[in-house]
Amino acid sequence: MDLNLLIIIVMFAVVLGLGYAALNFYLTKKLKEGNERMQHIAAKIREGANAFIFYEYKIVAIIGSVVAVVLGLFIAWEAGVAFLIGAVMSATAGFIGMKIATYANVRVTNAANETRNVGKTLKVAFRGGSVMGLCVAGFALLGAIIVYCCFGWAGGMINVKGAELADIVVENTNPITGQSYNLSIILSGYALGCSIIALFNRVGGGIYTKAADMGADLVGKTEAHIPEDDPRNPATIADNVGDNVGDVAGLGADLLESYIGAIMATVILAIELFTHSVGLPPTILQKMVLFPLIFAGIGLIGCVIGISYPLLKRKLSDNPHLELNLSTWISAGVTLVGGLLLSIFLFKGEDSAVLKLARFKAGMVTPWVCAAIGIVAGIVIGIISEYYTSDAHKPTKNIAQASKEGAALTVTQGMATGMISCMLPVVVLGVAIFASFALGGMFGVGCGAMGMLSFVAATVSVDTYGPISDNAGGIAEMSMLDEEVRDITDKLDAVGNTTAAIGKGFAIGSAALATLSMMSSYLYAAGEGFMQDGANLLLNIIRGDVIVGAILGAAIPFLFSGMLINAVAKAARKMVDEVRRQFHDNPKILTGEEDPDSTKCVEISSKGAIRQMIVPSVVAIAIPVACGFIFGAGFVGGILIGATLSAIMLAIYTGNAGGAWDNAKKYIEKGGVEGVKKGEEGYDVVHDAAVVGDTVGDPLKDTVGPSLDILIKIMSTVSLVCVVVFQNYNLMKAIPGLAGIFGA
Repeated sequence: MDLNLLIIIVMFAVVLGLGYAALNFYLTKKLKEGNERMQHIAAKIREGANAFIFYEYKIVAIIGSVVAVVLGLFIAWEAGVAFLIGAVMSATAGFIGMKIATYANVRVTNAANETRNVGKTLKVAFRGGSVMGLCVAGFALLGAIIVYCCFGWAGGMINVKGAELADIVVENTNPITGQSYNLSIILSGYALGCSIIALFNRVGGGIYTKAADMGADLVGKTEAHIPEDDPRNPATIADNVGDNVGDVAGLGADLLESYIGAIMATVILAIELFTHSVGLPPTILQKMVLFPLIFAGIGLIGCVIGISYPLLKRKLSDNPHLELNLSTWISAGVTLVGGLLLSIFLFKGEDSAVLKLARFKAGMVTPWVCAAIGIVAGIVIGIISEYYTSDAHKPTKNIAQASKEGAALTVTQGMATGMISCMLPVVVLGVAIFASFALGGMFGVGCGAMGMLSFVAATVSVDTYGPISDNAGGIAEMSMLDEEVRDITDKLDAVGNTTAAIGKGFAIGSAALATLSMMSSYLYAAGEGFMQDGANLLLNIIRGDVIVGAILGAAIPFLFSGMLINAVAKAARKMVDEVRRQFHDNPKILTGEEDPDSTKCVEISSKGAIRQMIVPSVVAIAIPVACGFIFGAGFVGGILIGATLSAIMLAIYTGNAGGAWDNAKKYIEKGGVEGVKKGEEGYDVVHDAAVVGDTVGDPLKDTVGPSLDILIKIMSTVSLVCVVVFQNYNLMKAIPGLAGIFGA
């Protein structure tokens, strides 16, 4: 009965979500593109985005194939297949989202031009964004249900009718290594496939978009003093291409990975809890495994309802923030109500003693309460992010005011704002983790992570609308449309910057909770050395190998971030040189008599991004695996703890500081700072300082910050997959007496 419920609800949600995405794709593409110049510019953006994504996917396909073969040979052939399924689902969602963004951008411009109405233009942008959001949740759940049904149910690795423990969670043996494995390793393989694509999309797309953006701003705005997205700037097309490959395809793959990581972490933990617990009947295992998947399906159904609100509403207001928030709250509300009914239905038949043994302190509604805690925590973190990044509040206004004193104080004020903004989200995360753990143990923490992203289709739809609106503004500027058109797209884009910061808050919050759940599964899989009394987990932080691993782990996010910023700087430097060269060699570009060579700039960004993305991405995978085979499972456990703690702080800091710098610049441009008006004396000096702050923040908010949550999840996932091997085969065990040096 429960299996039928899973198939019916989740498959219905998948078909509904993907079907609605297909409908919105079709309806968006049917709209008019505008005049010939608008169509020409949109075609160049589309061409550049397609060229980059195809080339990037070729590189990722080669690396992914190698990883799949290694997994298949040395871990489990099923894990290799599941890895490929995850990679295909993530890549497909990112590709479709990028495609619709390159079609929607010019249609948003045309809607603004024809209607001169914010509400009607918002509807077009949001319809385009909804395709990405629905594809993220739809493809993620489709892959999850395929893996679960094929390898878990049909493959016989979960048999809830078995009378003995070994019959219920069936283990297979790898013929090469001789290591046993169960369904949790297969599900980890699926999550790892999603993570690989997300990492390359985020890193590659982030390097591309920020190199182009910085090159366009540093020369166009601060040296030539021409407007943003001016058609005379050769880097503007590359900048707009970057919005699609980084902020759309990259964002979609990122949130899909976070979404599936939270679900899989909870399912895997349920399996590990069962195999290491005494007395839990088979039915409670099945329900704990099914709950995250069905809850996610209900969340997708809720998102279809929430997304439909602004699309079906006859007349939207001129307040895009309100309309988008209502869409998100409706999605969250329906998800909460449906999740409560699910929790009651699934667990109502279980004896109170069984629920107590499963650590369900709030009875049958415990998983739902923990998920609700995650949802509330995500919303609160989003509100905090909005406070620190929106120009409606004091922190961003203070950065704008600091620009009157020069670039140095702009950067200093932004750094301070970003650092201060770390405290409250961490407090919220701490409360959420404590409450979830107190109510439902580590399974409850996993449910909290899952709840935080249960309405991911709505949050990604809102996030994707932002870069679509940004692109629309660029097309309006390059097409030389009326200033009123650009005012409409800028208003939508400014809201998009804030919603993006909120989305990043959800992503890092869920990453922290999901990583903790995955960490627990890692310790269970590592074996008896990390368990006390046969079931309770124990990682001794003051043990030599663990504390050294934690110190090294804390440094990894800084190494990773530094490599990404260096990559952006290298590509941006080439972009700056090229823009300067074109302005110098051909003065007719700045007079508007001749068009710049935008193709060369697209080529620079593409080559720079592809070349620079490989090493940081490989580092994330290689370090925990290499350390595992040298120092063992305890050392890697320390790495995961250290990396998670430092990455949380860095991600919040970089995301909020970058968002605040960006919106401070926009606040100045729209005349928010008293005595600083466009066209008046002194405006250029203040604006230049704000542009410097914005360019400092660009790689932080759009390359480093979004990649850090992927980093900690991919490190946890690859460690969980490989621990079954390196726990027994490592240098510390191979050399007698060496392990005793660390106290291992």
